[in-house]
Amino acid sequence: FGKKLMMNTPNFLSIQSWKQSEFWLMAIAGGLMSIHLTLIYHRNNVSFLALSLMFWLSAFSLVWDKRQELAKQTSSPLATLLGMLIIAMVLLKSATRPTSNWLGVSPFISAIGWSLIASGFSGFREYWRELTILFFLGVPKVFIWPLVDISGITAKFATLILWYSGADVSLDQFNVMLPDGGVSVNMGCSGLEGMFYLLGLSVLFMVMFPLEGLWKKIIIPVVAVLISFVVNGFRIVLLAVLANAHKPAAVYYWHVGEGSLIFSMISVALFGCFCWFMIKQDTPPTNQDTP
Repeated sequence: FGKKLMMNTPNFLSIQSWKQSEFWLMAIAGGLMSIHLTLIYHRNNVSFLALSLMFWLSAFSLVWDKRQELAKQTSSPLATLLGMLIIAMVLLKSATRPTSNWLGVSPFISAIGWSLIASGFSGFREYWRELTILFFLGVPKVFIWPLVDISGITAKFATLILWYSGADVSLDQFNVMLPDGGVSVNMGCSGLEGMFYLLGLSVLFMVMFPLEGLWKKIIIPVVAVLISFVVNGFRIVLLAVLANAHKPAAVYYWHVGEGSLIFSMISVALFGCFCWFMIKQDTPPTNQDTP
């Protein structure tokens, strides 16, 4: 009996048994999520915190649905070691005042490390939905933001709205000018950040609610980006009108205060209505017996 106990104990404490335990894998995922959300909370970025919470919970729910399969999946020692090194790097970087760019890409990097521990290199196939969700949380913004500047396009669109409304407006490069004041459109208020957020929401919607037809998979992210761009264009119009009326407090409120979040909420609400419409179109009609 003593020999049998000694033979079973190492197996219970082995790395393979630990790695295959769904409890510890879910605990690691929950810990990584909590650390990331806490770091964003301390940066007082409310909009990104709400978005990150939504994306994390969506990815976590997909993993939770497959938790019974975690104990059956295996990983090679190389993949397990690589996954542990990736997660250790994430934890080390998170402890040294991470930048906003790092907070945008760290969930995806964490998901890579976790999937390697859970299922080895085949984890990229097993958990492609979770990886896709966390990729679009912040990776596109971090890498595309320095390469694209749509400030001029946003300024032209806002000028066009004011011109069609009958206002005496002029455009000087990035400056939308009215007779007694105006606004200068830069990268921060060009709407590009909101477009990335809504693009991520469109990918999240398509992963969680897959629809039939390739054209729907194309039009949903396109509409998401257009909604964000148009709503931000009207925000620039409002700022120009308030600047022309010499109301600096109102300009501050709608530019960097809580008013800017209201326009973000409008964009999300409009996109939510569009998603609801797409779901209704994809739902087959219920056959009812006629009397």
